[in-house]
Amino acid sequence: MGKTRFAFILCIIVNCQLSIVNYAHAQQTFTDKLQKVMDSVGRIILHQDKSITDLVNGTRKSATTLGQRGQVDDTTSLYPDSLGLDSLSLGPKVKIRGYRIQVYFGDNSRKGKTEARAAGLRFRNLFPELPVYVSFVSPHWLCRAGDFRTMEEASEVLRQIREMGIFREAVIVKSKINVRL
Repeated sequence: MGKTRFAFILCIIVNCQLSIVNYAHAQQTFTDKLQKVMDSVGRIILHQDKSITDLVNGTRKSATTLGQRGQVDDTTSLYPDSLGLDSLSLGPKVKIRGYRIQVYFGDNSRKGKTEARAAGLRFRNLFPELPVYVSFVSPHWLCRAGDFRTMEEASEVLRQIREMGIFREAVIVKSKINVRL
């Protein structure tokens, strides 16, 4: 009876160890699997920022997100209130059709990106209550502001902008806007 009991306990221990190994193997990330040493195949070594690793592995939401038609929304790194939840936790935002004011339209160069961000900061200083969105829609850098449900709301702010004599190229554009539930 001692040998049977020993064999039974040994089987349980082996099964537990195999389960742990399988669980650990299932928990490997994509980049871990990619860097695994494979005999007679080679080895891949990744040198990258942790935020890229997190983005590839899906472990956290990145600040820069890829939107529709190649649009990169770069707003959350500059403007914290454009996140899904603001610091006051007033609830999540959803996207609906609406209007924004486009205050900058540039090319796809580094200069265009810098100018779009500068326009965003200038607008933010003048209208701190309005969200500002700097994004790249291939092949142009854009700076848009506001989340207006109606054309009238957007027109009122555009009128104020024009009275101030700034952002002469500003126009109202249809856009998906963020609204609180």
